[in-house]
Parts: sequence; structure tokens; C-alpha cells
Amino acid sequence: MFEHLEKYAGDPIFGLNEAFHRDMHPQKVNLTVGLYYDNEGHIPVLASVKTAEQRRAQDPQSRPYLPMEGLASYRDAVQKLVFGASHKVLQDKKVATIQSVGGTGALKVGADFLHLAYPDSDVWISDPAWDNHHSIFQGAGVKSHSYSYYDPETKSLKFDQMLAEISALPPNSFVLLHPCCHNPTGVDLSQDQWLQLLPILAERQLIPFLDMAYQGFGAGLDEDAFAVRAMADAGLTFLVANSFSKNLSFYGERCGGLSVVCSSADEADGVLGQLKAVVRRIYSSPPMHGGQITSDVLNDTQLCAVWEQEVADMRQRIAFVRKQAHQQLTAKVPGYDSSYFVKQRGMFTYTGLSRAQLMALREHHGVYIIDSGRISVPGLNTRNLEYFTDAMADVLGLG
Repeated sequence: MFEHLEKYAGDPIFGLNEAFHRDMHPQKVNLTVGLYYDNEGHIPVLASVKTAEQRRAQDPQSRPYLPMEGLASYRDAVQKLVFGASHKVLQDKKVATIQSVGGTGALKVGADFLHLAYPDSDVWISDPAWDNHHSIFQGAGVKSHSYSYYDPETKSLKFDQMLAEISALPPNSFVLLHPCCHNPTGVDLSQDQWLQLLPILAERQLIPFLDMAYQGFGAGLDEDAFAVRAMADAGLTFLVANSFSKNLSFYGERCGGLSVVCSSADEADGVLGQLKAVVRRIYSSPPMHGGQITSDVLNDTQLCAVWEQEVADMRQRIAFVRKQAHQQLTAKVPGYDSSYFVKQRGMFTYTGLSRAQLMALREHHGVYIIDSGRISVPGLNTRNLEYFTDAMADVLGLG
């Protein structure tokens, strides 16, 4: 009955990750999957999370279904984290927020909701992009396109071209944007560039959809939300997806949020109802355990302070690795410009390595980088960084 269906080719990143695990190279380095690892190469269990879970375990409770929109305490914590506790859009109750199944689930619910509201509109996504962005919107029935973003020659932002293309989009088009730590390039808009973009979004009557999967990994929890809060200040209607996978090291618990900023409290109430209807059609309600722990951490003053320091520690470790990689490559390959390591931010760095260089890294050195040349920076640590930069120096001459 299903012989006519094409076989799923699999996700290329996960496929390469599997190849890494099969590799017998004694010094192999995995820079493929976007996971945060500590300096020992482990996915950390944060102390704030551990404490919250221990408290919950001491008083076990029954596990009923959560409401379709999720825990009220969780949703309130998401709004305060994303927009700032005192922001006027929260005081005016103009934001509809749901607890989602990870950041990916937030994107899926948002895509379905947008297609319901504007069935003839398309979405524009940065070039390059996280491949799943296109898949999610296409799966929701939304045709996807790309706008210029990254310049491989300069390893920087094509900002003027990006502005020109977005300025020409039809009204009610959806524009997917990264407030911080762009995936996959690590190249972000400056605050001044965001302020130049906002009037264009408003004048063209475009609908921004912000994907904030790495809040706290760029410049800080508040600093990384600059674009979100600037849009809210400007009175735009927009969507923002956030995730706790990275900054709470809570990957498998699938904790995220979707917020829609509306023009009035009444509109926000209606939007929340439509979001609940979308959720009901997909998964009915979000998971309880992850939601409770996330809520406990963010709503407890002491635990939240511990968590904020843990996020700062992770961010600083990423910055340290970037700085060390740049310094070592500068010393080992004097003619090679590795400044992108320190200019880009967050989990990922775009190296611009050729196919031949990437294959040489895998086959001769056991260093695994995905085909785009994107490095997941937290895969580097004080034990493997010297080996990695030696391997880079060896292949850079291949062209």
C-alpha cells in the first residue's frame, strides 16, 4: 500500500553523527550536532535543574494532562524571560503565549497558525538557514523562499541586500528571523541594524517570526532579547519561538514557548484560542515534568539566580573556545583569517571550508564537520582544541 512513497533519506546532521560514532580514530572530534557540551565533553545537568527535580521527587504528585496551552506558571515565566518582566505589552495583556513541545514545536504551531490566518502568504527564510525551518513551514502548507543573509567571501552579513529584498516582499508575508546566535552562521544583526529593519517590517506590513533558540548564549539573557523587545516597543505584531533545550540543558524534555504579540488584549485572547485549537490537532497538551521543572527554576528567585550564572558560565566557555581557536590558527597559519571565530556568536561558526577540506578532516583526522562547514563550537574543549587546530592547519592548503 505504501510502496509508492519515497524512502526518507534521513537528517544529514544525524547521519554524520552516526558516522562519527562508527569511526575508530583515537582522537576523533565531533563538531556536528548542536548540543552544548562542558569542558569534559559531557552534556551538563545544571545545578538549578537538579535542585528543582530533587524537590519535586520528595513530594510525588499525580500526572494529569496539562491544559492545551500549558502550565500558567510556565507561560508567565516565558513571557517575563522573553519580553522583560515589566514590559508594557505584558502589562497590557497583548501577548498570547503557549508552552510548546520544544522550540521546534513552537515553530510548527506558529506555522500552522499563520497559514490558517493568511493561507495565501509565503515565508522568507535566511540564506543559509537551519534546514528544518523550510521543512516545518512547507509541512504546514506554506511555500518557503530565501532572502540574502550571509556573505561567504567576507564571512559577514549581507545587510544591505537583506534590507533591499525584505523591502520588496508582498504585504502579510512571513519573515523568519533570528534575534541572536544565528543558526547556522553565528552572524547576527547589530542593535543598530535591527533598528533599521523594524520600520521596513512595519511599513511593508510583514509578519516577523523570531526563532530564539539560544537566548543567553550570545551576549546575555536580556541582551539577546533586544530584537524581540525592540519589536514590541515599536508596536509590531509578530511571533517569537523560544527554547530551553540549550540554556537549561534540557534537550529531551522538549520545553519551549510560542508567543504572539497582538494589537490588543482582546486580539491576544482570540489568538490564544486559535493556538490552542492548533495544539489540539497536533499533540493535545505539552509534557508535564519538563514544564514543571522549567517553571520551578524560573519562578524561584534563588534557583533562577543560580541558573542565570550557569547560563553565563556556558556562554563564557563558548567565548573562551572561540578566542583560543582564533589565536592558535593565527599562530599556525599566519596567512589565514580566522577572525570569524571571535566575530560570530553562539553555538555555531561558519568556517567556509571546501568539500575537499571537510573530507580530509574526516578521513585523515577524524574531525567531523557538517557539509556546510558549520562547526558546533561547544564540541571543542581544552583537550581537543590543539588537535583540532592542527588538523585545520593541515587541510587549509587543499583549497
